[in-house]
Amino acid sequence: MSYDPDWAADLQRYAMRRPFLKEQSIWAVWLYRRGRRLDRRPAGPLRKLSLALYWLMFRLIETATGVSLPKSARIGPGLRIWHFGNIFLHADTVIGANCTLRQGVTIGNRHPDGPVPVIGDNVEFGAYAQVLGGVRIGDNARIGAMSVVLCDVPDGATAVGAPARVIGAPAGGARDAA
Repeated sequence: MSYDPDWAADLQRYAMRRPFLKEQSIWAVWLYRRGRRLDRRPAGPLRKLSLALYWLMFRLIETATGVSLPKSARIGPGLRIWHFGNIFLHADTVIGANCTLRQGVTIGNRHPDGPVPVIGDNVEFGAYAQVLGGVRIGDNARIGAMSVVLCDVPDGATAVGAPARVIGAPAGGARDAA
């Protein structure tokens, strides 16, 4: 296996010895990174077999942990999932580096074939936060627990509530996030 800097950054965010024995969420992160590496392999029978095994493992880990990280999503290095379970990402989601997800987070579209969120770097999601539609969540933003975000959140801002409102926005003023 070749060195994967994104996986190394993920492991560093877990900051513990033997995370595979202590954090089930890392199983899903590991499989996501593995799937991305498989997609970069040259076509052939070994890749085909590896992808078939990947999909079997994806379903098993998704069922066991309740974490769905499709390999087509683009997730930056340093992903950290706290308190695994009921975490679902749309296949076209884009997430920046060093983001944190907690249980119950959903990132997806609002309509079939609709646009999906683009998440910046260093974004933290509280438990059961939902970010839906073609919104942009800025770098260093925080999404509060049980918030439903339907509009953009600027860099460094915090969005809370259902529908979410931006509070603690950087200079430029707060605005509704829904």
